[in-house]
Amino acid sequence: MMHKVRKAVFPVAGLGTRLLPATKAIPKELLTVVDRPLIQYAVDEAREAGIEQMIFVTGRGKSALVDYFDVAFELETTIREKGKSLEPLDSSRAGFGELVSVRQQQPLGLGHAVWCAREIVGDEPFAVLLPDDLMAGRPGALRQMVDAWESVGGNMLCTEEVPHEKTASYGVITPGRQEGDLTEVLGLVEKPAPEVAPSNLGVIGRYILQPEVMRVLDAGETGAGGEIQLTDAMARLIGTQPFHALKVDAVRHDCGDKAGYVIANLALALERDDVGPRIREYLSRS
Repeated sequence: MMHKVRKAVFPVAGLGTRLLPATKAIPKELLTVVDRPLIQYAVDEAREAGIEQMIFVTGRGKSALVDYFDVAFELETTIREKGKSLEPLDSSRAGFGELVSVRQQQPLGLGHAVWCAREIVGDEPFAVLLPDDLMAGRPGALRQMVDAWESVGGNMLCTEEVPHEKTASYGVITPGRQEGDLTEVLGLVEKPAPEVAPSNLGVIGRYILQPEVMRVLDAGETGAGGEIQLTDAMARLIGTQPFHALKVDAVRHDCGDKAGYVIANLALALERDDVGPRIREYLSRS
């Protein structure tokens, strides 16, 4: 019997060096896009997909990520006393289920970060969401993946077509049989040079994985960049379990990059009724 995907891992221990100096004192996942931090968008996406337990893999100095989802008693009391609504805080409260935090004590790569959550994940399939990749779409990217996964099971990656010359920045799949937006995965390689890349379908920051990937990560084998690569561990499961990639109906904003972060703010703000008109007016005069 196929289990429901109830747990999601959020690897949020990174230092955010591409966004310095802002991330010197503020976790990059708490930088806001319009009026919500990046981590909020990822958590809301997970909620919509039916995730019940959020697992934050954090690092030193990033406890504010957990604090953000706590009840802010003093703030809420002050707002009530002034007769104002608490509605703006609703989505930042941990009323969505269980929030668990574990530490990644060394920056040994994405595979290592996911492995740090092994005891909490247990023997269940689980999702992985990288908050740097803000996925704008309705329904959310993970909801679309869960819906597809419930038909095929196994492991599932989120992919998008990337420029051929940029394959060295992505994990890239060897595609097999295709049915609509769903593609069988025959192979995976981390950051291949354009001349050897098996396709231009790059893996982006959403995954649904079987718990067996943790057993592969137990070996601590390093790959590209001398890090423990999640891509390498997933590749070891191909042929032993169903493995698919899904192109979702969503727009990805790379918010770990300065230009991508600014574009995300602009794109999402333009869709809002409260701030969009003023921004369009400003752009029309620029």
